Amino acid sequence: MASVKVFGSPTSAEVARVLMCLFEKDVEFQLIRVDAYRGPKRMPQYLKLQPHGEALTFEDENTTLSESRGILRHISHKYAKQGNPDLIGTGALERASIEQWLQTEAQSFDSPSAEMVYSLALLPPNLPKQPTDNNGFNSNGRDMAGVGSNANASMAARQQRGGSQQPMASQQQQQQQQQQGSANKEEELVRVFEQRKKDLEKLLDIYEQRLEEARYLAGDNFTIADLSHLPNADRLANDPRSRRLFESRKNVSRWWAEVSGRDTWQYVKTLQRPPPTDGSNNNNGGQQQHMQGAQDGHNKNQYQQQHQHQQVQQQRY
Repeated sequence: MASVKVFGSPTSAEVARVLMCLFEKDVEFQLIRVDAYRGPKRMPQYLKLQPHGEALTFEDENTTLSESRGILRHISHKYAKQGNPDLIGTGALERASIEQWLQTEAQSFDSPSAEMVYSLALLPPNLPKQPTDNNGFNSNGRDMAGVGSNANASMAARQQRGGSQQPMASQQQQQQQQQQGSANKEEELVRVFEQRKKDLEKLLDIYEQRLEEARYLAGDNFTIADLSHLPNADRLANDPRSRRLFESRKNVSRWWAEVSGRDTWQYVKTLQRPPPTDGSNNNNGGQQQHMQGAQDGHNKNQYQQQHQHQQVQQQRY
């Protein structure tokens, strides 16, 4: 049984950081999937470790941690002699540079990128709207001029229909209130997205200058400073509404292609897919009522061909 345990969902940015670091360092570990939406009654053992139900808990023998960047430091130092030797650097100057850029990610990149990811997840695919050309079409070729008039015509047609006018008026009023509430929420999400996008653009301009003189943020090697960006940046870079943040900057684009193309990150992304449900794994009796299966059946063959000693055991709360 692996001494290292990770409690959480791989879809969480915090958990994804830690999983990639473990893969980079070839550390054997047990992933225990915790579904926070199931409520405290469904995961009593986890709540003993995290009474407030945080998204991540990391156990390594007698050490228990919950802050992802602190966990990256712990893994990189404790397992310095195995796996990727460059994650934390060697000399004092190199480590100082890594720490500087790791702090930059934590203090300046994480918050705007997380808020942008959140906004994009809740907004419909056509928002924020793309710039329109002179003919009134957006970037998807949709005619925007007739949208409002068609909606008004549809409303007028409904008002012309027979039947009791008072119930219909009341129903229309409720629909209008719901639509207004939804529109207000969307406007607020778009406002937040655009503001945080401006913040992130300023930071990525600094990255562009830095990456003009270095292959990676802290120097010539891939380190935890680069790694820590991956979860949120991956979602922004793969969404057509935000990917130009990376594509429009030559050095940032080159850097992103390198860090996101690493085998370890690609494998973390496979773990973010919903695990299969296998009823044959639910025969644990009354031993742990909240457990759902002893193993998640992910295919790890491709990654294990390159990392023969890497073993990932997974359970799900």
